[in-house]
Amino acid sequence: MTTLSASSSRPADAGYAAAATLVAVVLFLVGWAILHRGFFAHDQIVDTPVYERYGSGIDSGQVPYRDFAVEYPPGALPVFVMPALGGARGDTYRRRFEALMAFLGELLLISVAVALVSLGAGRGWLLAALGLAALAPLLLGPVVLSRFDLWPAALTAVALAALVRDRLRLGHVVLGAAVAAKLYAAVLVPIALVYVWRRRGGREALICGGLLLAVVAIAFVPFLLVAPHGVWDSLWNQASRPLQIESLGAGLLLVSHHVFGTGATMESSHGSQNLAGTTADAFAFAQSVLQLSALVAIWLLFARGPATKTRLLYATAAALVAFIALGKVLSPQFLIWLIPIVPLLRGRRGLTAAMLLVGALVATQLWFPYRYWDLALHFGTLESWLVLLRDLALLALLWVVVRGLVDRDPERLAAGGPA
Repeated sequence: MTTLSASSSRPADAGYAAAATLVAVVLFLVGWAILHRGFFAHDQIVDTPVYERYGSGIDSGQVPYRDFAVEYPPGALPVFVMPALGGARGDTYRRRFEALMAFLGELLLISVAVALVSLGAGRGWLLAALGLAALAPLLLGPVVLSRFDLWPAALTAVALAALVRDRLRLGHVVLGAAVAAKLYAAVLVPIALVYVWRRRGGREALICGGLLLAVVAIAFVPFLLVAPHGVWDSLWNQASRPLQIESLGAGLLLVSHHVFGTGATMESSHGSQNLAGTTADAFAFAQSVLQLSALVAIWLLFARGPATKTRLLYATAAALVAFIALGKVLSPQFLIWLIPIVPLLRGRRGLTAAMLLVGALVATQLWFPYRYWDLALHFGTLESWLVLLRDLALLALLWVVVRGLVDRDPERLAAGGPA
């Protein structure tokens, strides 16, 4: 082993990790600034006007779910209302919201660094992982500026960092906040509870589960009391969505449309563009069944093996990728959820997973937002193939992380070297 490789594989000390994190934060902010310049600033498709409407309503004294409909769960409301305080509107609201998302991106990076140090990451792995997490928003494109997904992603990163540092109760409290912010984080709850059960016993798992449920209840119960129908409509609106045009099933149908001349019809509903018709509905149902089956299989795979930190991270990545790749809805911002997870995977599989994530991020930016309407309105040939390419990259990523989860020697995997 050379001196350089030995130095790179030696666990990074706190001082080195702090310096590397600072560099990553600066790199992230440079990328954030670049996303406001040049071609990144053109043809944007933004959600901030929707968030501004929610925040302004709350700032003026209206009650969400009762006085106006809200698409997202209650835990998302803080990041909508904070930029609106004091009557901020328009560009002021947008700038405040983007500054808040940038702060959450920095928090995500710090959490990734904390988790890496707790995992005993060497200097090479630490630098590569933080570099990937810092540059990922630039690779994905300007969608990160106008979506609130850095909020649940940062909470998930904090929760994982707490779990790998054996701060199990804190981890479940923060994971509960992530679930309340965006429901996708619920797919990690069975994994986290099994992890505690296997390491600390049933009593501790019950305590952690109770803390998580308490946080979710604190977010939901007040609104369930004053506006139960509004909360239910919000949840049902998400569950009843049709086959969104960027999903795996839609990608297959669009490519079939170009290759074999099969029919395709687009309808706008639920805040997105979707494929309509009997075949599209069948694909949506099949994907929902497949998604749930894959999640259950991943939970059982994790429960049947040792509760190591390495397997915890692979199970977390597998559950999130399965939820994203196999769902009937796959919006570009969903890839933000993977930014704090994939860099934590080590060894050759970790490197392969990182490369596939980079491919999925770049493939998404090649058509969103710049060519999105060519896809949605005209079923553009190039855009259809790019969507399918991105979705297939996510399927390959799912295969890689599931293989890591079922590895027969997880301790060998944990010692597989830096990514």
